[in-house]
Amino acid sequence: MPEIKWRLKGKWLKNCNCDYGCPCDFNAEPTHHVCEGMVAMDIEEGHFGDVDLGGLRWAGMYKWPGPLHEGNGTILPIVDERADAKQREALLTIMSGQEQSEGAVFAVFMSLVSRVLEPKFAPIDFEFDLKKRSARCRIPGLLDTASDPIKNPVTGDPHRILINLPEGFEYEVAEVAAATYIRGEGGY
Repeated sequence: MPEIKWRLKGKWLKNCNCDYGCPCDFNAEPTHHVCEGMVAMDIEEGHFGDVDLGGLRWAGMYKWPGPLHEGNGTILPIVDERADAKQREALLTIMSGQEQSEGAVFAVFMSLVSRVLEPKFAPIDFEFDLKKRSARCRIPGLLDTASDPIKNPVTGDPHRILINLPEGFEYEVAEVAAATYIRGEGGY
C-alpha cells in the first residue's frame, strides 16, 4: 500500500530535563537517568495528502525510563484545537509514525514508545525567535516551557552552540539553548 505524501515545514522546539546538548542525541544515558520533555511545531507550510496543515501547531509530551534507544517510552500527543476533524486525523497519523518510511523521525520515535496516551486537543501558544535563540510553548493545563540562550558562566554573554549530525534522523543542524523551565501539568 503506497504511503500518503505529506510534508511539514516550520519552527521546531524540543526541551527536556537533560543537560545542554541532549545526551540522547549522542546515544548516551540521559543526565538524570530518565528522559522527560516535550516537542512542538508551528507549521508554516504543510499537507497530508490533500489536507492543508499550514498554520496549525502540534506538540508531544514524553517520558522514557532510561536512554531512548532502550525504548518503553510514553507519549501524550497534543493537537491544535483549531484543527478540523481531517486535520486532526492527519496530524495524529503523522505523529504516530504511520505513512512514512521506517527511518523517518516519527517512525523512529514511535518504535521506541510502548504507551500512547489519549490525544488532547487544546490551544497551543508558540513563540519562536531564532535570532534571539528564544522560544516558548504554552498549552493551558498541560505544558509551559521556555528556552533561552546558554549563558557564558564568566561573562554572562550568550554562548552559541550548534550541533551538526550529518546523518541525523531528527535534524542535521540544531541550535542548542537552555530550557529555562519546563513544567508539565494535568497529571502528566
